[in-house]
Amino acid sequence: MGDNEKRRKDENANNDDKVTLKKEIGLLSACAIIIGNIIGSGIFISPKGVLEHAGSVGLSLIVWVCGGGICALGSLCYAELGVTIPKSGGDYSYVTEIFGGLVGFLLLWSAVLIMYPTTLAVIALTFSNYVLQPAFQNCLPPFIATRLLATICVLFLTWVNCSSVRWATRIQDIFTVGKLLALALIIVVGLVQIFKGKHRFMEQSDGNTKVCFTKVKRSSFLRLPPGHYDALVPSAAFEFSQDPSFGQIALAFLQASFAYSGWNFLNYVTEEVVEPRKNLPLAIYISIPLVTLVYTLTNIAYFTSMTPEELLTSNAVAVTFGEKLLGMFSWVMPISVALSTFGGINGYLFTSSRLCFSGAREGHLPYLLAMIHLKNCTPIPALLVCCLATILILCLGETHNLINYVSFINYLSYGVTIAGLLYLRKKRPNLARPIKVNLLVPITYLIFWAVLLGCSLYSEPVVCGLGMVIMLTGVPVYFVGVQWKEKPKWIYILLERVTYLGQKLCYVVFPQEDSSETEPLTAKAVD
Repeated sequence: MGDNEKRRKDENANNDDKVTLKKEIGLLSACAIIIGNIIGSGIFISPKGVLEHAGSVGLSLIVWVCGGGICALGSLCYAELGVTIPKSGGDYSYVTEIFGGLVGFLLLWSAVLIMYPTTLAVIALTFSNYVLQPAFQNCLPPFIATRLLATICVLFLTWVNCSSVRWATRIQDIFTVGKLLALALIIVVGLVQIFKGKHRFMEQSDGNTKVCFTKVKRSSFLRLPPGHYDALVPSAAFEFSQDPSFGQIALAFLQASFAYSGWNFLNYVTEEVVEPRKNLPLAIYISIPLVTLVYTLTNIAYFTSMTPEELLTSNAVAVTFGEKLLGMFSWVMPISVALSTFGGINGYLFTSSRLCFSGAREGHLPYLLAMIHLKNCTPIPALLVCCLATILILCLGETHNLINYVSFINYLSYGVTIAGLLYLRKKRPNLARPIKVNLLVPITYLIFWAVLLGCSLYSEPVVCGLGMVIMLTGVPVYFVGVQWKEKPKWIYILLERVTYLGQKLCYVVFPQEDSSETEPLTAKAVD
């Protein structure tokens, strides 16, 4: 036993000395990454879009609950993939392993080019708008001011992520708790509105049970104004402002999917998770139900302060909620949203940089992006690329029009990845799978995914078509940049010089591989 313990200590010491991505993400930080990436700006932006397309309060709440359920099905599939192919990179790594380089590159291309820079830009702009709002109460904040503050925020968090993985995860932990407290405040105030503003009592009348509502005197301590409870009564909740159609319901789900996006982000940093085969699925099982519950209760709380019409005309739902119910403490809402989006930016930078790192390691991006800092063991080149791409999107002008393209590409990548799970089951049935979900889980997800995608194509053919075009522009890039091996010599010389210069500027080297953690379990067959 003494020799074994000594050997284990020596191995741990050697691992600490290695220049490699460090395992510093425990279960708590893993949950914080999932929750922190999901809860960003979406819950403060998407309720309006979901209600608009759903057409009624009741159906919009059903969309929020079902959206969380679909995420749970998808996350179960990703848990199996994450422990079967324990590589960082998420969707990209799994699809590359299963379907080959071209399909993986197309996901990588669309993510690096549009998906993550645009999402980061939208969250950063939401942060700056809410921070600047108190200074510009009667008008919109200036264009330059919002872009400048958003850029400063992205630069600061890039510096933090370049300096230390531990600092980045601590920021994620702290701000995840902060955003949960902010949403808890909304939920509690909403519940107080329901239970304090009115109460129900039962009375017998003509042999039938009749439900009556009477107003209770408003509490002088809470000073809560009466809310709009009629919208939550079942008979009124399903009064449609428009006839519901499959296309509109599909668009409502796409709006909700923007708020739920990020549920798969822990799979992007698998190699930095402590005991990933245990903590990765456990973090998923804890986080997804919690977020679904919080989102549903938050939307219910919104309707205790606003009529559906008021919610649809509001450009900042949480701020309108605070103005109506919190009185002199309404300033809490803009600060809460700013803190939430700040943590969201940190989470997206942390995970999207690992996607660039994984792509470069596979040879699909310049090798410089697969290098890490010699002392800090952080992927500085990949972080800088993510930062610069986000700032470029910010400088281009209006980014909100790109959200629909992002949602479509994001949803498309989910379906391709989970289809890969079924293909891998058939192609390699004897693979060692520490987690093996029932086949009904991926099949149910893919049926829902196909219906939703088909309805989206029918309802918004231009948006979906442009999303496909953005993805397919990666095909010629793949064949020229990756498949074409016999390039002119001067191209290789130029790449070597740029890589050498980048190494000197960023003080980075290739990480040392730990085959026990990064090698897929495909090498181990089950009898």
